[in-house]
Order: sequence, then C-alpha cells, then structure tokens
Amino acid sequence: MVEDLVVTLAAAGSAGVVYLAMAARVVKQYERGVLFRLGRVAGEVRPPGLNLIIPFVDRLQKVNMQIVTLPIPAQEGITRDNVTVRVDAVVYFRVVDASSALIKVEDYKFAVSQMAQTSLRSIIGKSDLDDLLSNREKLNQGLELMIDSPAVGWGIQVDRVEIKDVSLPDTMKRSMARQAEADRERRARIINADAELQASKKLAEAAQQMSGTPAALQLRLLQTVMAVAAEKNSTLVLPIPVELLHFLERGGQPSLTEKPEKPEKPEKPETEEQDREPAAHTDGGPHPG
Repeated sequence: MVEDLVVTLAAAGSAGVVYLAMAARVVKQYERGVLFRLGRVAGEVRPPGLNLIIPFVDRLQKVNMQIVTLPIPAQEGITRDNVTVRVDAVVYFRVVDASSALIKVEDYKFAVSQMAQTSLRSIIGKSDLDDLLSNREKLNQGLELMIDSPAVGWGIQVDRVEIKDVSLPDTMKRSMARQAEADRERRARIINADAELQASKKLAEAAQQMSGTPAALQLRLLQTVMAVAAEKNSTLVLPIPVELLHFLERGGQPSLTEKPEKPEKPEKPETEEQDREPAAHTDGGPHPG
C-alpha cells in the first residue's frame, strides 16, 4: 500500500516536472512575448522573466525590442538634373508594439527593407546632385518621414536614416574635379590681385615717404644688397638709379656754347691734265690755241 502510494507520488512529481519544463518559457530583458492560444492572441504582451503557458495549447513567440541596424542596398537612379548616381543608406528602427509587428505584417524586417529601398529611389529622383552631396541632413529627414509613415501601423518606430555614400560616374567625377580646380584657380587669382593692390598702395606710401629724404632710398638699397649677399649667391644684381644714367648721358653730350670744329677739306691732287687745261677767257669761252 505504501509502496503504491510512493510510486504514485513519484509518477505525479515526474509528470509535474515534465509539465513545468514544457510550460516554462523565459523571456529575456530585451524581448517581449506574444502568447497565441489556439491561434488567437491571449492576454497582454508577456514581460521579461519566467512565463508559464499551457503545453500543446499556447504558443509564445518572442519579439526582439532592440534597435535594428538595417543596411539599404545601393540603389541606382537618375537625379532631377539628369545625373545617374548610386546611393546606399542605413536605417535604424525598433519595435514598439510586439503584437502589431507580428500580426499586421508577415516579416517586419523585410517590409522595412523594401519600403526603405523604394523611398530611397524616390528621394534620388526628386533631388539634385548638389543636394545629395551637400544637403544630406534634409534628405535624411525626408527619407525618415517616408519610411516612418507606413511603419507606424506595423508597430515599428524609425529612429534614424542616414545616407552613407553617393557613387558618381567617372566622367562626372572628372568634370567636378575640373570645376573645383577652376574655382580654386579663380580664388587664387583674386587673392593675388588683392595682394598686388595692397602692395602697390604700401609702395606708393613708401615712395612718398622716401621722396622727402633721398638718403632713405640709399639705405634701403644697401639693406637689399645685404639681404641678397647673406644668401651667398655667386651673382649679385646691383640696381642703378635712373637719375645716374641721365646724368651720365648728359655728361657725354657736347655743350651748346662750344662750336663744333669744321673739318678741313682735303686738298685735291694736281694732275697733269689740269695743267693742260686751257685758260678760260673772261667771256667764258675757251682760249684759242
């Protein structure tokens, strides 16, 4: 009698342990459990911890509530200014309603991925190339709004959308490089011209200052010679004042008061033919022979 009772209690205890093993479900801290009883949602979403279900009747499905990082494959499209580009992005979202994420959409990750790709292609077609390259923050906000609108009904909240990279054709890259070089050259020329203007103004002020003291010009000349000679150059260029050249030019010209000497006429050699010429008459005729 006692042995039968002990066996019965042992069997009941074993059955209870097996039942608890089959009924016990552990939900982690970052998860929520949705209980389906005979195919229908039963009760509220199960919190983290130990939860008991009815074996063979209930089915507990867990949903991850962490932020999911979903990369969007590169999408190729034509911008509003007719430039072909490839753009890839990344979406950060999380589940806020576990029941809606399981009931209202078959695979919420796949659904968010497809919605993100469609929205990214739409953003590419509505934007200019300059906006894709420089105004990404505004495009990110627009893309986030386009993805978040249908995802709210699925119990999903989109936290952030970021455009990672914009790939351009090689011809467009070369054109943009030439444009950047031309712009930098233009700015460099403007800066050089501005520097020349400022330098000319300072030089004019310096010339006006040194015009009253000629010795200052000589001191400046000597300082320049010393600066050039300090570099140990084999050739030294020494500037000569223009006034000195004018002075030397005036010194080489003859004075106006001195009359130039008349050159002596060379004597003509007398020849025998001149002796033989007949003497002319006073009336201009030849002398009779």
